[in-house]
Amino acid sequence: MLLDRFVDHLTYEKRYSPHTVKAYRQDLERFQAFLAGSGVDELEHATDKAVRRWMMQLMEEGIGARSVNRKLSALRGFFRFARLVGAAEHDPTALLDPPKTPKRLPEFVEERGMALLLDEVVWPSGHQGATERLVIELLYQTGMRLAELLGLTVGDADLRRGTLRVMGKRQKERIIPIGPELMDGLKVYLQGRTATGAVDVMTAPLLVDAQGEPLARRSVQRLVSRYLSGVTTQRKRSPHVLRHTFATHMLEHGADLNAVKELLGHANLAATQVYTHNTVDKLRKVHAQAHPRGGK
Repeated sequence: MLLDRFVDHLTYEKRYSPHTVKAYRQDLERFQAFLAGSGVDELEHATDKAVRRWMMQLMEEGIGARSVNRKLSALRGFFRFARLVGAAEHDPTALLDPPKTPKRLPEFVEERGMALLLDEVVWPSGHQGATERLVIELLYQTGMRLAELLGLTVGDADLRRGTLRVMGKRQKERIIPIGPELMDGLKVYLQGRTATGAVDVMTAPLLVDAQGEPLARRSVQRLVSRYLSGVTTQRKRSPHVLRHTFATHMLEHGADLNAVKELLGHANLAATQVYTHNTVDKLRKVHAQAHPRGGK
């Protein structure tokens, strides 16, 4: 089945993350079900009119432009692959324009909120508290993605050099420097980690629960949301908000845009430039307030 071959292509050749591969498969299976309602059995036989009708149906159902664009991206990838292997003669998505998406600035936590969280909050005792604090500090002080955090192994922490090795999207490796405070926290955590009964080898997951099992994705999402709810009223309180917070605070303190790009593991500078909007807005407010003709 061509869909299965495409999924294998994404997994083993393109090295997409399991989360992305799963999303692509679901989008394509839903489009396949839509085609079946029109008597078309195979994805590769879809026409541009069928794709356009599907997109219109999605938007009529209230699905946002960003989600529709992601689904369209899955279709584009599939038809590129189909043409590459000779299963399709044309790409029905080639002339389709994606729906316009409203510009959305990344949400982040103000510095005073993060200072309150890291300096004032009383953490639980024992391994649980050490783990929860380390999760927050790693996300905020390195800007890594949740999948990258959960993928960290014991051997990825180089305490002699003060660095972390992170495996990013498409298996792209990068090295992130860590400060003395975080390095001390990692040393203490690694010493207490063995008491949980966790496997103590270089390839074992770095972050484990009280039973020595690797942290679950959902448990990390819940603990981040819980702690951020105490220092911010914003609606989004996910691990990715801490990634946005890292980038925004770095730029506000004068970090070079290219340096932030490398630390985040972005493929191009355009993905990093979105964070400059927040810093420009802040500078605009300062200018308006402080300059005699700033329009305060």
